[in-house]
Amino acid sequence: MPTKIHCAHILVKTKEEADNVLSRLNGGEKFANIAKQESLCPSKKRGGDLGAFGRGMMVKEFERAAFSLKKGEISPVIKTKYGYHIVKRLE
Repeated sequence: MPTKIHCAHILVKTKEEADNVLSRLNGGEKFANIAKQESLCPSKKRGGDLGAFGRGMMVKEFERAAFSLKKGEISPVIKTKYGYHIVKRLE
């Protein structure tokens, strides 16, 4: 298990918005472009890039999903206390 991973994410308020984002990603739109347009997180300015982080730095639902991804893989919709996330493992 890696001690740190590098991910980007898109954070939206509702499940419907998250499902729409996931559909757009599955249709071939670029993750960073959608993050810049739709994400509620300040990381949107960097295309959703969160940089590298280790275990214990994110809420458990987000962390569990992020650490289970392979490089380049995109998660299903993840619900946390902050809203609905879609995570992409960058490295």
